[in-house]
Amino acid sequence: MAPSGESETTQDAQFWEDLYRSREQVFSGEPNGVLVTEVEGLAPGQALDVGCGEGADARWLAARGWRVTALDISRTALERAAAAQAGIAWICSDLAASPLPAGAFDLVSVQYFPLRQDDRVLRKLLDAVAPGGTFLFASHDPRDLPPEHLGYCQPDDIARVLDEQWTVLVNESRPRVRPAPPGTSHTRDTVLRAQRTS
Repeated sequence: MAPSGESETTQDAQFWEDLYRSREQVFSGEPNGVLVTEVEGLAPGQALDVGCGEGADARWLAARGWRVTALDISRTALERAAAAQAGIAWICSDLAASPLPAGAFDLVSVQYFPLRQDDRVLRKLLDAVAPGGTFLFASHDPRDLPPEHLGYCQPDDIARVLDEQWTVLVNESRPRVRPAPPGTSHTRDTVLRAQRTS
């Protein structure tokens, strides 16, 4: 719970700023394995990379012809990402407080982003997918998570809110294709890929 007078969003932003400022590089610099596996065969279009961090996923998408909008709450992360790659729209944004254009993206990629189960941000992200577009979500398998992280969305939670405008193509737990970050014990990913049909 946030201290009196401080929003949960402000705490989130400060947490990520502190994390990125604490070291020169936080993540591996390689694209997430789920993204590579699930997007490899899709025709490039407009992509939204949610919680882009230091930009590895956004760069991978751009190299394959996607026009990428990359969002993160940390200015430090975005400064690092933008220094390494031009041609991507790097945007510092708090999704809870910022609008997204409806139906604008052929791909909305949400890789290990902490979506809360009661979060209206999920509806905003789903609404941002264009007809015929893809919503791709990856998280850590709950069996690998401590109890305090079990209030966040998993694929089944998202599948339950999808209506007849959506077709679920993948909803599963699978072994990670890349080693877990140092100091963690994540062995499996949970993945949801859904296509908006109308």
